[in-house]
Amino acid sequence: MSCMGFLTPGQRAALAASTAAGPPLSSFASPPASEGKVRRVHALAASPKAVIRESAALAHHAPREVLEVLADDAEVGVRRCVARNEHTPAPVLRKLSRDPDPLVRGWVAANPTVPDDLLVTLATDPDPGVRAVVTWAEGWRC
Repeated sequence: MSCMGFLTPGQRAALAASTAAGPPLSSFASPPASEGKVRRVHALAASPKAVIRESAALAHHAPREVLEVLADDAEVGVRRCVARNEHTPAPVLRKLSRDPDPLVRGWVAANPTVPDDLLVTLATDPDPGVRAVVTWAEGWRC
């Protein structure tokens, strides 16, 4: 979640002005995933235990192909974790936005990287809980 949602409009303007002419004030990039980390995520994703596949679905280093497979998992908890992962690509979030489980769709709406047009679509979701998450998410998006 972005802390930008907790700033006042004046603070947002000051922050934008301070970074408009130069590089970001700070950067916290993770190192690239090693081959070993990627292999472990693949192994976790292939586990017969749903809780372990959930761990793979939440992994920041989960490759796109793993997230695509886990988005089709029979266990709803695994699909919810894919929807929660901020590194899940937009096409996978779009697919999950049509999931029969409203909590999956709600996690898509809560994902900080959900595309704006998808959030607009989810605003008309038949489930009131999903619509409430969209309203909440719109409150902190810049």
